Amino acid sequence: MLRQALSSIIPDRAAYELLVKLLRRAVRHGSLALIDPWGERHVVGTGDAPFVTVRLTEPGEAARLLASPSLRAGEAYMDGSLIIEEGSLRDFLLIGVGAAGELAKEAQGLREIAAPLTKLRRHNPIARARANAAHHYDLSEEFYRLFLDPDLQYSCAYFQSGEETLEAAQANKKRHIAAKLRLQPGAKVLDVGSGWGGLALELARRCGAQVDGLTLSQEQLAAAQARADAEGLQDRVRFHLRDYREETGVYDRIVSVGMFEHVGVPHYGEFFEMVRERLAPDGVALIHAIGRKDPPTDSDPWIDRYIFPGGYCPSLSEVFSAIEKSGLWVTDMEILRLHYAETLKRWYERFQGGRRQAAQLYDERFCRMWEFYLAACEAGFRVGSLMVFQIQLARDVATLPLTRDYMVDTERQFAAT
Repeated sequence: MLRQALSSIIPDRAAYELLVKLLRRAVRHGSLALIDPWGERHVVGTGDAPFVTVRLTEPGEAARLLASPSLRAGEAYMDGSLIIEEGSLRDFLLIGVGAAGELAKEAQGLREIAAPLTKLRRHNPIARARANAAHHYDLSEEFYRLFLDPDLQYSCAYFQSGEETLEAAQANKKRHIAAKLRLQPGAKVLDVGSGWGGLALELARRCGAQVDGLTLSQEQLAAAQARADAEGLQDRVRFHLRDYREETGVYDRIVSVGMFEHVGVPHYGEFFEMVRERLAPDGVALIHAIGRKDPPTDSDPWIDRYIFPGGYCPSLSEVFSAIEKSGLWVTDMEILRLHYAETLKRWYERFQGGRRQAAQLYDERFCRMWEFYLAACEAGFRVGSLMVFQIQLARDVATLPLTRDYMVDTERQFAAT
């Protein structure tokens, strides 16, 4: 492995010198002080806030970081060999994600060489998709309730002012999506990646829709079914443990929130073909997912290994290329830029408030992994290239009104009731 090779070739102190040299070139946001295992302090950055001091405790850590910066930074924090002595983890990752973006510009050639292997890793047959979903979503509902809103919305909220509570912003998100779907009472809706059921139940309650939700998580399925039963909506909202490729029904509306990141680039054509085939002739679909403003790249290796195996946040060029081949019309598109950063900030704060309970459910290393995940993702939306897109699709060019006014009018009506 590259880590062992670097450790054997470069002496420990020389590796730290090289690491500091790279950081001096890459850090363009904030000020970072690095204390090496011999107690020497190295200061890099702009001299402006945020100010963070980090101690690396192991002589071989610099070589490991040089070999795989993103992967090893998260592992070192989980293992306790990267200690934040001043400042916060969130500030450290704001600095680190910004620096990673600068270093990534120099690695474009390496990404092109690795492209065939990257494509192979993104192959996502149904059995692998089920295993990947179980890795993340089959954690206990009790754990997710520590930091999510009571409706268990585990996707980007919608902030109209930026000052809303998490609960208010998640309610905004559901109204925003419902308005774009332009639902009529009795409409048949397919919710691909239905989570704990909150959106499906909202569409049934507020709009009178008949909803089928698809999930690959046993934990989510059980919780969603229990919620539908408790509300007496089991005749209008049904949840299934089913991959989207196994669906055979025809629907007036299809919605997918926070699931497209798990499809895998080789399957984008298959996904949008499913959307076209499962939509009624006058049907409408809405896809809400994380994307990036940059050209196609690889997944973050730490996120891929520890959080979302098989996950990938696409560039818009990858998404539109697949849509163009499907024969569907793109009838509307919206980019949500900082909305997920604000969502993740609130999740992180709530997770810290419930950290003791999380450690009792799992352990301290798990907690360090999870807080690193939440903080790293927030930084990705604040200073990195991540954003959320909402793409509205239709089979027929004349299905929807000529202007977007209906979205705004409907959303305001929902907010008033």
